[in-house]
Amino acid sequence: MSKHALKVAIAGLGTVGAGTVKLLREQADLIAARAGRPMVVTAVAARDRGRDRGVALDGLAWYDDAARMAAEAEADVVVEVIGGEGGMARRTVEAAFAAGRHVVTANKAMLALHGADLAAQAESRGLTLAFEAAVAGGIPIIKALREGLAANRLSQVCGILNGTCNYILTTMRETGRDFADVLAEAQALGYAEADPSFDVDGIDAAHKLAILTSVAFGTRVDFPAVHVEGIRHISALDIQFAQELGYRIKLLGIARRTENGIEQRVHPCMVPMGSSIGRVDGVFNAVVAEGDFVGRTMFEGRGAGAGPTASAVVADLVDIAAGRHTPTFGVPAAALAPLTVSPLEERRGAYYIRLMVLDRPGVFADIAAALRDEEVSMEAVLQHGRAPGETVPVVLTVHDTREAAMARAVARIAAIDAVGEPPRPIRIETL
Repeated sequence: MSKHALKVAIAGLGTVGAGTVKLLREQADLIAARAGRPMVVTAVAARDRGRDRGVALDGLAWYDDAARMAAEAEADVVVEVIGGEGGMARRTVEAAFAAGRHVVTANKAMLALHGADLAAQAESRGLTLAFEAAVAGGIPIIKALREGLAANRLSQVCGILNGTCNYILTTMRETGRDFADVLAEAQALGYAEADPSFDVDGIDAAHKLAILTSVAFGTRVDFPAVHVEGIRHISALDIQFAQELGYRIKLLGIARRTENGIEQRVHPCMVPMGSSIGRVDGVFNAVVAEGDFVGRTMFEGRGAGAGPTASAVVADLVDIAAGRHTPTFGVPAAALAPLTVSPLEERRGAYYIRLMVLDRPGVFADIAAALRDEEVSMEAVLQHGRAPGETVPVVLTVHDTREAAMARAVARIAAIDAVGEPPRPIRIETL
C-alpha cells in the first residue's frame, strides 16, 4: 500500500458533503485497503461556518469561496456537491481542472446541461470527471453501464429515477389519498423540498435520464431533447383504476434505441404490478438496462440521502486513488455522437385514458367514433355504476397504436360536449 494519501477537498457541506466526510473517516481502513492508499480530507468550502453538520471539521482548511478552494487548496481531488446547473458549482469544477485536480460531482443538473463540455475540459488535461453519485444515489449504475456492460450494444435503459415521486405514488396507492395531501406529507417528512417542482414535474428525473442516455448510447448529453411530464395530474382515481386493471403507476425515465433514433422521455407510466419495476416502492430507485449479449439486468436501491450518495462519491474517489481511469461518458468526449432523437409522435404502445363524462345515451358511440376515425383500437372499458345526467368516470384502454394517432383521438374526445374535463391519458409500458 502506498503511504501517499489522496488529498480531498469538499465543496459544499450539506447532507452529501457532510456525509462524505463522515464516511471517509468511519471507513478509513476499509477504503485505504481497497484504494491502495489512504484518503484524507484537507479542505472544505461552505458559507455558514457556525452550523452543526454532525461531523467534526477541526483542522481543515475552510474556504467561503468554493472556486477559490478548488484553485488553491492542498488537494488532488475536488468533490463538488454544491448543486445547481451553473454558477458556483461550474466555476468550482472549472477552477479544479485549471489547477490540475480531478473532480468528483453529484451534480446531475450541471452534467445534463454542460456534461460534454466539462468532459472535454477534463480529458484535455488528463484528468478525471467522475459522477456516480449524480444518478440513482447509491446504485452503481454509471459504472455498470460504462464498464460492466461495455461489451454490449444497449437497446434501452429505463427506470424509476426519482425517489420523491415514487414515494408519493406509492403512498397514494396504499392510502387512497390524493396528490396534494401526500405531497404535503412528503414535505413534512423531508422527502420533498419546500419547492417540489424539480421532483414532481419530472425535471430531476430528466437530468438523470439525459446522463444515462449519453453513457448507454455514446451520444452527447442532450437534456433539451428529453420529453418531460410530471405527476401532478395523477389522481387517486387513476391509481385505483390502475390497480383494478393490474397496473401500478410509476414516473419512468426511458431511453430506448429505435429505427428512428433514440427515445428520451420522462412521464408517468402504467406498468404491470407483477413486473420488477412495478414492485419497487417508496423512496427506492431502480434502473433496467438491456444489452444484446447480457439480456436484461436490473439495479435497485436508495436514490438519495447522505449514506447512499456519499457511498457513490467515495467509490469514485477509490477509482481515482487506485489510478483507474475511464473516459467520462465511456468514450472520449470528442467521439460522442450527436443525439438523433426519435420523435415522441412515433412511439408505439398501449394507452389508458380516463374521462369524466355526462352519463347519457350516445356518449360511448361518440367516443368510439373518435377512436375509429383515428384507427385506434379499443381494448377495454370500465365504468362503475350509473348516475344519469351526472358526470361519471369512464376508463378506456387501447391496443398498441402510434402516439400521433392517440393524440388526435384524445383531442377529438375532448371536443365531445359530454366530456366534462380534459381526458387523462397515461402510457402503458410493459418493459
